[in-house]
Amino acid sequence: MARPTDGAPRLPGVEFTDPGLLVQALTHRSAASIHNERLEFLGDALVNLIVAEALYAHWPKADEGTLTRARAELVRESSLAAIARHMQLGEKLILGPGEMKSGGHRRDSILADALEAIIGAIHLDAGFEACRAAVLPWFEAAIAALPPPNKLGKDGKTRLQEWVQARQKPLPVYRLLAESGDEHAKQFSVACTLADPPMECVGEGHSRRAAEQVAAERILATLDPN
Repeated sequence: MARPTDGAPRLPGVEFTDPGLLVQALTHRSAASIHNERLEFLGDALVNLIVAEALYAHWPKADEGTLTRARAELVRESSLAAIARHMQLGEKLILGPGEMKSGGHRRDSILADALEAIIGAIHLDAGFEACRAAVLPWFEAAIAALPPPNKLGKDGKTRLQEWVQARQKPLPVYRLLAESGDEHAKQFSVACTLADPPMECVGEGHSRRAAEQVAAERILATLDPN
């Protein structure tokens, strides 16, 4: 069974009264009979509540459907996995030999589940107020980067494709420019190119898909500043 190599696991900005809860939150079912699935169940409910409350305050005039779509975007598996990678959770996960060999510490599903389990563990260790105070900063940048409510629901690549198709123009082309960083913190750079009007924007992200979305959003911002 693979365990963290730096002694007891730690998280920046979070101190556990009961470190065993953090160990359990980082333990995949492949590694031990006491694992993180129950904590993940609790953390899933908590992260939805914390993000919903933050969105309610962020967009005081948005309707229920808009808030629901925004929350789904922020708490989807890939979004949670990106936060987990930023926190370097992959290297702290406790995995069975099979999952370790197959690269489980890089898998979105395992990273997202572990993040939710950690949220559940913080709540059990310190209560809801402390949990919200610890977790909310993880999402603040993503909330601030959300598109306007009237444009929410379709990602940048979809909206850009619709824009060119509506004008019978060639489809955008995405090209990987660079891939760098350690496995737990990969960074991708992707160019999005339009033939008509001729332009190119570059996006960066923790996955190729995320970088493509950023590049498409930058093209859209140039085409339609509003």
